[in-house]
Amino acid sequence: MSLLKVNNLEVAFDSPDAVVRAVNGVSFDLEEGSTLGIVGESGSGKSQSVLAMLGLLATNGRAKGSAIYQGENLLTMPAKKLNRIRGNKLSMIFQDPMTSLNPYLTIERQMTEVLELHKNMTRRAAKKRSIEMLEAVRIPEAAHRIDQYPHELSGGMRQRVMIAMALLCEPQVLFADEPTTALDVTVQAQILQLLRNLQHDFGTAIVLITHDLGVVAGLCEQVMVMYGGRVMEQCNADNLFARPSHPYTIGLLRALPRLDQSDAPLVGIPGNPPNMAHPPSGCPFQERCIDASQRCAEAVPPLESFGGDTTWLRACNRPVEEMKSLHEVAHV
Repeated sequence: MSLLKVNNLEVAFDSPDAVVRAVNGVSFDLEEGSTLGIVGESGSGKSQSVLAMLGLLATNGRAKGSAIYQGENLLTMPAKKLNRIRGNKLSMIFQDPMTSLNPYLTIERQMTEVLELHKNMTRRAAKKRSIEMLEAVRIPEAAHRIDQYPHELSGGMRQRVMIAMALLCEPQVLFADEPTTALDVTVQAQILQLLRNLQHDFGTAIVLITHDLGVVAGLCEQVMVMYGGRVMEQCNADNLFARPSHPYTIGLLRALPRLDQSDAPLVGIPGNPPNMAHPPSGCPFQERCIDASQRCAEAVPPLESFGGDTTWLRACNRPVEEMKSLHEVAHV
């Protein structure tokens, strides 16, 4: 049974000029102990999808659809009830630790209040547990660092504090928005191992938002590729890397450096992401796609099962056998 079932999620923002439709029709099921990777360029709707589920949209934002957790829709849940779940059963690692941490409070106070509120711990017990979690995310001299303010820590340390705060209550679902962006490779590997251990010990399900396809390959079972607020391709990670079927997925993989092809030039995706206040007609990727046809400019492709696999979804008007990009990247 799904821990979290999202169906036809839509997110829009009111602006003086137009309505910005940031997310259009996102759906997925998240099982206990599984990891879903959401990838795509900035502005594709990855973060706004998650913020909508947690009731953290900006004041001019609104969400439709459903995100069912324990039989209730998070999108329509009263704020008081959502507050009891958020940070406890559902937790999030935010992308920017400098703006997510309160500059006026010590690390100790920001961490202990989570445990005092959700676990009814005393201040002393909560501090002890917080120090243990800071040590788990490899912060040196954690007993000293916990009494400091955010500005006294490096960017990497602040990011690790955010990760430690998100893991304090051993959540059932962890949303991680670029959790390793500010970390060096060694610490990144340690954090990813910590997330794996959390899954193994507590059955935590993870929704990982990232630009790093290497992280996706190492941690995720399922992958959802987003562009222009829509899902372009959705399948298990093995299929995505071995047999990408959507032109946008192929473009992302072609832009990755490879150890076995060190002399091969990196091929970027030309153009820019669409303006979601005035999106193009038809497929949102058609203006940048080398496989686009006239139909792509006229009709938004539905997200349909692909290759006889009901768990492999693809939103593209062109049949795979006609795609030029597949022939160009036969060994992608």
